[in-house]
Amino acid sequence: MKKWMLPFTLLLVLLVSACGNGSTSEKEEGKESKDKETITYESENGPVEVPADPKRVVVLSSFAGNVMALDVNLVGVDSWSKMNPRWEDDLKDAEEVTDESLEKIIELEPDLIIGLSNIKNVDKLKEIAPTVTFTYGKVDYLTQHIEIGKLLNKEKEAQAWVDDFKNRAQTAGDDIKAKIGEDKTVSVIESFNKQLYVYGNNWGRGTEILYQEMNLNMPDKVKEEALEPGYFALSTEVLPEFAGDYVILSKDPKADNSFMETETYKNIPAVKNNQVFEVNMMEFYFNDPLTLDYQLDFFKEKFLGN
Repeated sequence: MKKWMLPFTLLLVLLVSACGNGSTSEKEEGKESKDKETITYESENGPVEVPADPKRVVVLSSFAGNVMALDVNLVGVDSWSKMNPRWEDDLKDAEEVTDESLEKIIELEPDLIIGLSNIKNVDKLKEIAPTVTFTYGKVDYLTQHIEIGKLLNKEKEAQAWVDDFKNRAQTAGDDIKAKIGEDKTVSVIESFNKQLYVYGNNWGRGTEILYQEMNLNMPDKVKEEALEPGYFALSTEVLPEFAGDYVILSKDPKADNSFMETETYKNIPAVKNNQVFEVNMMEFYFNDPLTLDYQLDFFKEKFLGN
């Protein structure tokens, strides 16, 4: 009897062991299957099959902050994002890439590539990973974030941030107008590469918050020259014509800002009244959620003192 039971017991052990291994294997297969799940994103160029849960995203222009705000991992970003001092820690492990550094992008093994519609080598990038591009300004800046939310399968999170942000920005705008006066004007001026620019209402640098959400007034000259194209190049001589009662001055602190030493600049009413608020252009450049939250806090502090 004992001799008969021995092979039976051994067979039972083998069967249980096989079942156990099958269960582990099934779990691993299930995990791999989940990692390989995809969704179809309706891009402006047609449907694109993308990962449902992307783990290694490359951003070639503009949208790094949108991706980070939705807590998705970046392995490669553009040079402007890499230069943002506020993102230094967050992007320390991300490689700086361009639309021409194809070999480096291949080495990063991305599962999704995002960029603006003017990037080069789109067909080659599509061979590396699903690639989605957006035309700047085709949709407004908040809709843009929701679109990136859809692309990353995080539309609900994106929409929740947008709703909250609009409420906070509009409330701050009401408070600012109550304090400085409904008729006061604000200009956003930038010194970049020895050239001055003034901006319209959709070109980053806080313009979306000031003009779209807060409904603060743009000087007539700015409206005339910069509103439609988005920006307008200036000389120091005509700067006073474009300066509002308040000026947001975006500049690179390491660059030549000698225009600020001219009598023309010093005699601008906003300068004389200490109503020029200087910002680091590298921190203020974009209009993603991380930057917008930073810009909103800055405006509340400068205009309201809180």
